Amino acid sequence: MATWETVIGLEIHAQLATKSKIFSGASTAFGTAPNTQACAVDLGFPGVLPVLNAEVVNMAIKFGVAIDAEITPNSVFARKNYFYPDLPKGYQISQFELPIVGRGQLGISLDEGVSKIIGITRAHLEEDAGKSLHDEFPEQTGVDLNRAGTPLLEIVSEPDMRSAKEAVVYARKIHALVQYLGICDGNMQEGSFRCDANVSVRLKGEEKLGTRAEIKNINSFRFLERAINFEIERQIDLIEDGSKVVQETRLYDADKDETRSMRSKEEANDYRYFPDPDLLPVAVTDDDINRIRASLPELPEQKRQRFIVDLQLSEYDAEVLTSSRETAIYFEKTLAQLPDQAKQIANWILGELSAALNKADINIEQSPISPDGLSNLIARISDNTISGKIAKQVFEAMWQGEGSADSIIEAKGLKQITDTGAIESLIDQVIADNPDQVDQFRAGKEKVLGFFVGQIMKQSKGKANPGQVNQLLREKLNKGRE
Repeated sequence: MATWETVIGLEIHAQLATKSKIFSGASTAFGTAPNTQACAVDLGFPGVLPVLNAEVVNMAIKFGVAIDAEITPNSVFARKNYFYPDLPKGYQISQFELPIVGRGQLGISLDEGVSKIIGITRAHLEEDAGKSLHDEFPEQTGVDLNRAGTPLLEIVSEPDMRSAKEAVVYARKIHALVQYLGICDGNMQEGSFRCDANVSVRLKGEEKLGTRAEIKNINSFRFLERAINFEIERQIDLIEDGSKVVQETRLYDADKDETRSMRSKEEANDYRYFPDPDLLPVAVTDDDINRIRASLPELPEQKRQRFIVDLQLSEYDAEVLTSSRETAIYFEKTLAQLPDQAKQIANWILGELSAALNKADINIEQSPISPDGLSNLIARISDNTISGKIAKQVFEAMWQGEGSADSIIEAKGLKQITDTGAIESLIDQVIADNPDQVDQFRAGKEKVLGFFVGQIMKQSKGKANPGQVNQLLREKLNKGRE
């Protein structure tokens, strides 16, 4: 690998969050019975005409403004001609020479504070094709045309990424951005957000790009990284063995963790693009752009900077908290209840909550512990009702649905012991039971203090206030030195 350089570009298909399709009034709802949401326009019946959904234009412009891109004043829809069972018209309506969004850029943050700018070549509108079903019927292929005509924004990057990890960071950043903008739900399991990766290798120092292979329809970030890494090794092995990389389209097989050839890679002239005669150019004015710019929500980078500057969070915490819209919403809802506890809230979300979500394999919006519930738990730590250690037990009980933090603390008798007399009594007992350790401490072995604290916490079943225990214990042990 020290000899070779990887070059990666991504084509991301984001399904736009409209209720109806790009050129018809058919529903875009997911999960309905096959072929129940494909109308005459989607099927290309004779005599029907497409009518552009205005909302997809607004969404595309919103994305373009967010990445500081050029917005084309008059973009044009074209017919991309190819024949496949799930494309009933025999062509796909897309954009070619004049896409609605031109050149833009997106900054990504890598390890150790390194940042990088990824160029975005274009983002164009197009309709989705249907779906071929290969497993439903023995020795036959079924076709579900519900997706036909679903609006997509295809976001094409420059070949600026040099590793699979960079590609994943970029894809995640786009994924977060389209969700913040409200233009795509980002659901990869349902196909709302899909990636094609163009991968090539070249000797380090060379300027000419190597022959690329395109890996199609990758629907998870983990698979994206694995597919690219496999493809890098495959291409290097081919070249080092004296063979050549063939320009082709490949599929990633997650079960075998490998890519396999699908078909030779088409070029633009293979598709015989020409302007769609049924659709007028899309005219976008400066007023349109300014209106949409004024409507933009706070974007991930703006939010990240605010968390760092205003809330004094670390760059890492701010980056992770803003990496998904839902996580940022959860954090800010919790923070609204405890405005002075930003760091404590961040620690709990990125620690206990994140671990529990990963273990259960669910998203934060599905968390059984609400922002109000978490803020209540953290408040009980802050007011010394419970210790941080006991709070983890309470969190687990809340996760299991046993009630609120207050009710669990009350029912299980978990309130922290803060009565000075009770704590002193525990300390006196532990000191009396361990004279050898007392002598060691008074002889200068400070580490023995941890032994005493452990014994006291054990005697109190974890309920004694650790701060008070440390302070009173030191005072009592130091008296013997005098």
